[in-house]
Amino acid sequence: MSESHGEPYNPAEITREEMPCDVLLVGAGPANLALAIRLKQLVASHNESAADDKKLDPQIYVIEKGAEVGNHQLSGAVMDPRGIEELMPDWREKGFPVEGDVGPGSADKMLKLGETSHKAIWVPPIMHNRGKVVVSLNKVVKWLAQQAESLGVNVFAGFAGAEVLYDGKRVLGVRTRDMGVNKWSEKKGEFMPGVDLKARVTVLGEGTRGSLAKHLIPKLELDKGRNEQVYQLGVKEVWKLGPKGQEKLKPGDVYHTMKWPLPKGVFGGGWIYGMADGMVSIGLVTGLDYKDPALDPHALFQKWKTHPFLKAILEDGELLHYGAKTIPDGGYFSQPRLSADGVLLVGDTAGMLNAMRLKGIHLAIKSGMLAAETIFECLKDGDFSAQRLQRYQNAYETSWAKEELFKVRNFRQGFQRGEFFGMVNVALGFITGGRGLAGRLSAHADYREYHRLPGEGGTTKPVDKSNFDDKLTFDKLKDVYFSGSKHEEDQLCHLQVTQPDICVTRCTREYGNPCQHFCPANVYEMVPKAEGKGASPQLNREGEGKENAQGLVLKINASNCVHCKTCDIKDPYQIINWVVPEGGQGPVYTNL
Repeated sequence: MSESHGEPYNPAEITREEMPCDVLLVGAGPANLALAIRLKQLVASHNESAADDKKLDPQIYVIEKGAEVGNHQLSGAVMDPRGIEELMPDWREKGFPVEGDVGPGSADKMLKLGETSHKAIWVPPIMHNRGKVVVSLNKVVKWLAQQAESLGVNVFAGFAGAEVLYDGKRVLGVRTRDMGVNKWSEKKGEFMPGVDLKARVTVLGEGTRGSLAKHLIPKLELDKGRNEQVYQLGVKEVWKLGPKGQEKLKPGDVYHTMKWPLPKGVFGGGWIYGMADGMVSIGLVTGLDYKDPALDPHALFQKWKTHPFLKAILEDGELLHYGAKTIPDGGYFSQPRLSADGVLLVGDTAGMLNAMRLKGIHLAIKSGMLAAETIFECLKDGDFSAQRLQRYQNAYETSWAKEELFKVRNFRQGFQRGEFFGMVNVALGFITGGRGLAGRLSAHADYREYHRLPGEGGTTKPVDKSNFDDKLTFDKLKDVYFSGSKHEEDQLCHLQVTQPDICVTRCTREYGNPCQHFCPANVYEMVPKAEGKGASPQLNREGEGKENAQGLVLKINASNCVHCKTCDIKDPYQIINWVVPEGGQGPVYTNL
C-alpha cells in the first residue's frame, strides 16, 4: 500500500497578507534594539517643539526568529560600556543587567597555556578590561527590548524573516517564513503563510552570517572591493561553581588564554569570566580559517577544560548552559557597504567586531544609534532615497566606532599568513596606527583554506576527542541538551544541501566530510543508508538514493541545530545553505 501524500507546497501560488510599517528591523539583537530606542528618543525630542502637522509617529517593527527575545543571543561577554552610556546615560539606574564589574581588585590576565602549565603574559593597554563589565548578552537584549517596548516599539518574537522583497534592486521589506510545511514540501493541516512586511526602510541586524544578508550583500554588490569576511567559532558553557571554584573566581574576574590546546597555526583562544550568583562563563574560540578538515572545535573546547587551571575552577561545579556562535572578525576591510536603496546593515551583520579586543556589543549599539539618526532625518524630510540612506555610511566613517576598527584594520589578516607573521604585524600595528606590514592586507574566506586529504578514498585521523566523563567534559549531544534547542521534526529542513551528490563523492574523497567534525551540535553525521531515511539529502522518501564508497550517506539532525552558522561558512563547496526554520524554533539560551 503506497503512502498517501499531502497537497504540494508551491510558495509562488500563495496569497499573502501585507503589513506596512515605516521602519522594519530584522533581528532583535543589541544593534537593532539600540536603533529602535535611539529613534524613539529622537522622535520624542522632535515632537516636543514641532508643530502639530510636523510631529512624527513612525511605526517601528522588530521581528525576531527566536520564540522570545534573547533566546538566540550568545556572547562572552566583557562589554565596553561606551555604547550603552551614549544610548542611555542612566543605564545602571534603570537596571541594566551586569554580572560583574572589572574593577581595580579584579583579575584581568592573559594566560599562555601549556598542556599542564600556565603563565601570565603582558598584553597592550588596548586589551585591558578595567572599567568594563561582564554581561550575559541574553539578559542584555531582554532588557533592551523592555526599554524599546516601553517607548512604543513593536517587538514580534517568533517571526523569522525568510526572504528579502525587492523592486529591482530597491529593498521593499521582508517575507516571513511559511509555517506548516512537512519535510517533503507538502502542506500540513496547520499551514500558515508568511506575511509580507513592507517598509520605507529595512534594517538587517541578523547577527553573524545573516541568512538574508548573505544573499543581499552580493546581489547589491555591497562587498565590491572589500575583503572576504572571516569568522571564528565560539563554543561556550556557563557553570554554577562549587565552593572551591567560588574561592578562586569572583564576579568581574577576567582571564583569557592562548596556545594550548589549539594546534599550531590555528587562531583562537579561551575565556573565563566570573559572573554573579557563583556562575562562570567559559569558552574557546577557534578561527575557522584552519586547514585540517578533521579539526573539531567542540572537542578542543572539552580538552581545554581539562587543563589544571580550568579544572581547579570547575571540578566541584555543575554545567548549566551550552551554546555556540560564530563571530565575524575580518575587521574594517571586510565590512560590506552599510547602506543601499531601502536597506541598512548594523551590528555583526555589518562586521562590527574588534577582533583584537574581543568586543563588539558597544560597536553594535553605536551602529544602531548611527542608523537611527539617519532614519530620523529621512522621516523628518520624507526622503528615504538611496542618497539619503548613504548618510549612515558617511556618519559611520567619521565615528569613534570606525576609528576603533581602523586602528586594528590589519590585525586578523596577518594571522592567515602564519603565527609569526601575525605577531610581527600586530607589533608593528601598534607603532603605525594599525597599518602593520602593509596598508591593506587581503583576507580569504574560511572555506578556501582547507588542505585536501592526501589520498583518494582516505580520511585523516580526527583530532583526539577526550573520553568524556559527563562531569567535566561532555559530548556534543549532551551539550546540545543544555542549549535547550528545539525544532519541529516534520518541517522543511533549514539546512539545505544544494548539491547532495557532492557529499558522497568529492567531499568524502577530498575532505573526509568535514561537516561531521566542525559542527558543534552533532547535526551532520555520515551513517549507513538505512539510518539516513527521512533525514538525508541523498535519499528520497522511500530511502533510495546514492551512498559513498563506504556505503554511507549524510544524515542531518536538524533539530540539534544551535544556529551558529558554522556549516554555512566552513563547508568547502559552499553547498550548505542555512535558512531560517519555522519561527520560534532553535536554541533557548539562558545566561549566555
